[in-house]
Amino acid sequence: MRPHLQQWLSPGLGIDLGTANTLIAVLGSGVVVNEPSVVALARDSRRILGRGTAVGKLARQMLGRTPDTITAVRPLSEGVITDFKLCEAMLKYFVRKAIGRSHGFRPRTVIAVPGRISPVEKRAVFHSAERAGAGKVFLIEEPRAAAIGAGLPISEPVASMVCDIGGGTTEVAVLSLGDIVVSKSSRIAGEHFDQAIVDYLRRQYSLKIGQQTAEHIKISIGSAWRLPEEQTYEVRGLDIVSGVPRKAIITSEEIREAMMRILEEIGTCLREVIEQCPPELISDLAETGVILTGGGALLQGIERYLGEFLGIPARADDDPLTTVARGTAICLEHLPQWKPVLMSDSGSL
Repeated sequence: MRPHLQQWLSPGLGIDLGTANTLIAVLGSGVVVNEPSVVALARDSRRILGRGTAVGKLARQMLGRTPDTITAVRPLSEGVITDFKLCEAMLKYFVRKAIGRSHGFRPRTVIAVPGRISPVEKRAVFHSAERAGAGKVFLIEEPRAAAIGAGLPISEPVASMVCDIGGGTTEVAVLSLGDIVVSKSSRIAGEHFDQAIVDYLRRQYSLKIGQQTAEHIKISIGSAWRLPEEQTYEVRGLDIVSGVPRKAIITSEEIREAMMRILEEIGTCLREVIEQCPPELISDLAETGVILTGGGALLQGIERYLGEFLGIPARADDDPLTTVARGTAICLEHLPQWKPVLMSDSGSL
């Protein structure tokens, strides 16, 4: 079979395997799958519901709403696989959705993983991807994939800094001359914003809400910097004193206050990376700044907040949710160029 025909029958895949969402880019077609990393299953048998289709968006709708016989779970936590079988089933579903029937050919695949992933965690990713239908699998650090997807000049002798704020991890790196000079992986990320809102409403309003409600509040009125016009939001939850449902009006200032500790920790992570850079690269960063990717980059005012916190320019990528997935696809498209920095199941190269 000629290589180009095999590529047509089973195109390569770039995967951003995230705690909150999984994105798959098909070579030549762009990002075709963007689904929550959630699986719904019967609690007793641990069989996936809907004949194996209760995955992604459908499963996410069940979070916090299931009876005792059903559970909706995330197979990944803080960027790493915590349930191998469910992750394999989830990936298999997403891969089939991305490419349909592959005529027996297994697609070459590049998967983005946290920068500080352990050898055992790497093996879990390889195993899950291969059993899900992938062929030759390569891994790439998330910040490197983010920098490539954002179009940063990482091959040049100048500092390129990227901060990928995902659901489970925040990945920060400074790259130069095609490689990572300094990097740091923090397990303080987007989901911690949601939990901070949950905790704040319980503490200040004696109101119990779920993670999905907290995420909606964050998206609606959350911000990292004061807004031109501060906003309000009517939240519904359970009064933990009386035990009955009730409403409360909260403000964007309150939500910003609730999330401030998380923002400070992310800013401190970035600052620590900068402090470890050689002086010449620090000088570059004063001009080039840091580019933000991942879902956390969509938080209102986060560019302004981090810019003030660090004293260097900060800007979000044009489409920060898909930056890492696009980076994996670029690596796959130019595999001979990027293969030396990718990880394979036969070693680091």
